[in-house]
Amino acid sequence: MPSIARQAADLLLAVRANPTQKLTDLPEALRPADRPQAYAIQHLVAATFPAIGGWKVGAAGPEAQAQCGALPASGVRPSPATMPAANSLRGIEAEVCFRMGADLPPRATPYTREEVIAAIATAHPVIETLDSRFVDPDAISPFTNLADTQSHGGLIYGEGRADWHGIDFTAETVEQYVDGALHMTHTGNPVGDMIRLVVWMANEGAVWSGGLKAGQFVTCGSWTGKSVVGENAKVRVKYPSLGEVFVDYV
Repeated sequence: MPSIARQAADLLLAVRANPTQKLTDLPEALRPADRPQAYAIQHLVAATFPAIGGWKVGAAGPEAQAQCGALPASGVRPSPATMPAANSLRGIEAEVCFRMGADLPPRATPYTREEVIAAIATAHPVIETLDSRFVDPDAISPFTNLADTQSHGGLIYGEGRADWHGIDFTAETVEQYVDGALHMTHTGNPVGDMIRLVVWMANEGAVWSGGLKAGQFVTCGSWTGKSVVGENAKVRVKYPSLGEVFVDYV
């Protein structure tokens, strides 16, 4: 008999292969009851990706526990990009990501903040598109959603800046546009210090997969919260210091 985590992962993988067959929930016996159980399922799913192109990491606030998910390289794409509208949640989040310029493999001594910053090559504006293997991701438990990589759909990134170190991200105001109209603005990421999240990824979150690797993106949580857009929505996100990123649903 396959393990509980294996059975749950296989159900999620089946929906990834056929998005028309979304789940209402995992069977009760397969639902993760805590973070370790959720990660066990998530890692089994991620192990099937031909490559990990990046990571999503976030926290509920400046002092809150971080949590993360591995992103398939096939879904990490440059702007402008299109996303299929059919059988999709069509969720969007405005984010900032950092692209690694050097590997940070697992080691006994934790990486310092300075070492992690030195390993980052560029900062980018991002739209994370949200999808789910479930009919309604708000109706499942947070741990089940974590097992499903927190409803990740795709990561669309704008042009990067290598000279990002002088940007005061706490004072940066993002503008999110839908179909040409200003939809939402927000100043600063609710987590506060985004680099804290990248340091956590280097020392904890990505260790199971061999650590952070050069070329991978680490996107650091939503500035605007989740929004669900229409079937033909055109989305633009703009940061004063980082520029713009675009995605159209078709």
